Amino acid sequence: MIDKILTYFLFTITIYSCAEKETALPNIVLIMGDDIGYSDIGAYGGEIETPNINRLAEGGLRFTTFYNMAKCNPTRSTMLTGLYTGGAGAVHIANLTKAAGYQNIMSGKEHFDPWVPEYCKAENVFDHSFYFWATTEYFLPPSGEFERPFFLEGKEIKAEEIEHEQSPMYKTDFITDYALKWLDETFEKEDPFFLYLPYHAAHYPLQARPEDIEKYRGKYLKGWDVLRQERFERMKNLGVLPKGTQLSPPENNLNKSRGPLLADYTDYYAWDSLSAEKKDSLDLEMAVFAAIIDRMDQNIGRVLKKLEENGKLENTIIMYLNDNGSCPFYTNKVIDVAPGPANSYWSLRTNWAMLGNTPFRQHKQSGLEGGSHTPFIVHWPEKIAPNTITDQVGHVVDMAPTFLDLLKIAYPDSIQGHPTIPLHGSSLLPIFMGEQREEPEYFVSGMNKFRMFRSGEYKIVRMNGGPWELYDMTKDPSELVNLADTMPEKVKELAMHYESTPVGNPDGLP
Repeated sequence: MIDKILTYFLFTITIYSCAEKETALPNIVLIMGDDIGYSDIGAYGGEIETPNINRLAEGGLRFTTFYNMAKCNPTRSTMLTGLYTGGAGAVHIANLTKAAGYQNIMSGKEHFDPWVPEYCKAENVFDHSFYFWATTEYFLPPSGEFERPFFLEGKEIKAEEIEHEQSPMYKTDFITDYALKWLDETFEKEDPFFLYLPYHAAHYPLQARPEDIEKYRGKYLKGWDVLRQERFERMKNLGVLPKGTQLSPPENNLNKSRGPLLADYTDYYAWDSLSAEKKDSLDLEMAVFAAIIDRMDQNIGRVLKKLEENGKLENTIIMYLNDNGSCPFYTNKVIDVAPGPANSYWSLRTNWAMLGNTPFRQHKQSGLEGGSHTPFIVHWPEKIAPNTITDQVGHVVDMAPTFLDLLKIAYPDSIQGHPTIPLHGSSLLPIFMGEQREEPEYFVSGMNKFRMFRSGEYKIVRMNGGPWELYDMTKDPSELVNLADTMPEKVKELAMHYESTPVGNPDGLP
């Protein structure tokens, strides 16, 4: 009799534990790279060493078509609120996780459009936050002050007050140091956690630790022409390209708004036409860029190790994406010091950015795919099938509805005394679960002069405020054939549709 009671008791405990495990809310880690091209990371065809990101991809799901907003601040504004544009009534996703009982941590870059309310700023939505605004250096400059300051829990701190484990201090490393410190605190509690880790890598200035640069020195002497073809072949073998994708031909940077427009930075030129001295200089430039990404991946590895050692990895959903395509704009402030050290300040040029955005056209700010197309990786053990790839289309605007699904809560009716603005996207959770979701009615990306609007298989996009171009994205994902002259009615239809959206008609005029 005692044996039967004991067996029943153990059976009941087992069933309860399984049910508890099944219903436990997942921890969430959202990682964002900055100014990184679609093909730069290894999981999407790059030669840059990213074993930790690759691990997430091979153990999870990769999207072949996922959109950001093509620039730092609009991407963050849209991703974190689920709105293409808004104002009072916007809800930060950390408001959602907090409502569901999560501990919220942010460490990294903050940058919003002016429409994002003050109550959505980091110190108002995260339990712990360490951040800087827009851009600043990786190493502490010789002046002893960063270009833009850092803030800890909403208060500006001096450079010498920044905690760091490795000297000299390097931004990607100490961003992670703060995140790991606060993760340790959350592990002492029963609550799930949300970690938002928006790294600055690989945004200019091109600064990296010497040992990381050395790993890549000489690897780019092949030049962008050969490397671009090699990446394209690897991408095809990996299956991370939309069906029918072709390698776009080399072209100049078409953006006329982001000066100074120096031919050495804006124009395409064949690698074989260059002198040995020029090739060596360009090899260093790209080696530093690769080293910045390599260091980011090393730090992602530190996060994964922390989760694994504390038994948290199994019930944690980890997402990785970039805020826009590779950046080709001349921003060099120190022209007599080669890229890499703390006293340098260089940026990447068009031809290397074109390599990063393989196989697509154009770059950051542009609604053409090179500017708006990001890798998106989702890793969730025992929930998402490993090493899977989807061709369903997604967008950063879908992140907030996805969070609602993961958290199993409803969108609030009001916030800070304002009625909430209805979300503009829809949940990605069906795709995560291997199901087909109903594709949203439209997707928007790009800056105003470089806007794109996609609905179904067709997409309109303009450059420099010019006329709309038209592309069939199911047949021509690389945007090589402009159909605007042959299908003017489709252009008109999509343009009218765009003008009825919150982005095309921000004032809501009839």
